[in-house]
Amino acid sequence: MSRRRNSEPLKPTARAPLSLRLWPRSLTFRVIAFSTVWAILTLVVIFTLITTLYRQASERGFDSLLSAHLFNLIGSVGISDTGALIGAPDLGDLRFSEPKSGWYWSVEPASEGVHGDLHSSSMTSKIPSPSVAEVPFNASFQRSYSAEGIDGEQLEVFESEFVLDAKNRAARFRVMGNQSELEQEIATFQRRLLTYLSLFGVGMIAINAIAILLGLQPLRRVRNALAMVREGTAQRLHGRFPAEIEPLANETNALIENNKRIVERSRTQVGNLAHSLKTPLAVLLNEGRALGGAKGQLIAEQAASMQKQVDHYLQRARVAAQRDSVVYRTPVAPLVQRMVRVLQKLNPQTSLSLSLPATEIVFAGEREDLEELLGNLLENAMKWAKSAVSVTVGPGKDDNLFEISIDDDGPGIPEDKARDALKRGRRLDETKPGTGLGLAIVADLVNEYGGILALERSGLGGLKAVVRLRSLQ
Repeated sequence: MSRRRNSEPLKPTARAPLSLRLWPRSLTFRVIAFSTVWAILTLVVIFTLITTLYRQASERGFDSLLSAHLFNLIGSVGISDTGALIGAPDLGDLRFSEPKSGWYWSVEPASEGVHGDLHSSSMTSKIPSPSVAEVPFNASFQRSYSAEGIDGEQLEVFESEFVLDAKNRAARFRVMGNQSELEQEIATFQRRLLTYLSLFGVGMIAINAIAILLGLQPLRRVRNALAMVREGTAQRLHGRFPAEIEPLANETNALIENNKRIVERSRTQVGNLAHSLKTPLAVLLNEGRALGGAKGQLIAEQAASMQKQVDHYLQRARVAAQRDSVVYRTPVAPLVQRMVRVLQKLNPQTSLSLSLPATEIVFAGEREDLEELLGNLLENAMKWAKSAVSVTVGPGKDDNLFEISIDDDGPGIPEDKARDALKRGRRLDETKPGTGLGLAIVADLVNEYGGILALERSGLGGLKAVVRLRSLQ
């Protein structure tokens, strides 16, 4: 027989938009992730800013050094009467003496009447320069440009033309610095800075995460306190909370107190109604029995039916009043064991087996409701069973549900009649005693608690009634 649900759970929760569902729901994760991203962006900006400033300062220092060497070179070179360039420049840097070091200087004729040339010992071959049309001189007869060195290195060249005597004889002075060394120094600085900032960033993120976890600790305390209230081990949230969370705790306690007042008021009204109806119904029932005959029997039957109906609806009102309370808990195993023992004594001719889980299951509701629910199902199974009834209790597929299944080897219920069996006062077999209210009461109770009742074909050959209810973890 196919599986059919005869009672639906509470209304499903509306699904959030896709963007919100993809974003983790953990507040701790969100705060830590946001602070981590912000810290990384900040460190990237700091790294970029420092390296940019360092590069600018290094390039300015490099240019200033080349400019100072150029003026020193100009001051160290002269011209003879014959027009020959003379001088022994010493720029105070050993790199100008090392071959192919990338640091060179040279002095070449720039006008007629000047001959010969001078260059540093590090300059083993001539380094070409661009034409004046390509890189013109400025108003001070100076220019700078990049060139390729003797060993393939990148050079920064400072060049100037200077008049050496009164005859307007001029020479071209060039000082060349190894720009590749500058780039290597900048790259080394960037690597060191990146290492230091990375270590600093990891430490900062770790400290920030610890601070956030400690800051959110009161929320964990609130959650634990609410869990204690839900499990019934506490009646309100206890403890001191930070100023930001204390209003939430106070409002929650006020909500719990208001819920308790509503439950107590509903119970009082239910008790008053039951008391007020008890005597009139008892009088009608007794008068019907005393009257006798067909009319007396009819009055007695209707009075008994009214009494059962009133009891049922009073029970539903009581369950509805306390269904959403968070302070009720009922251990399932002891209650089921007690009811099985009682029914086994009342029906010794029927074999009644019980299977319980190893872990404790706690029903999120009142003991009386679970007793009535199980009592109706067990009485129905014992009434229709031929020789055997099996009761199984276990956890459900969802973490917040548990499952009770009751199997019998009776005739069962056809699939097309299963829904009719849950209708109030509907009896599928008039030969058996009863009012037709048992399964209907069970269905109403299950529905009030947001559970599920299913009538299926049992492995024993008869009916299998499966009830799924909410449990406490």
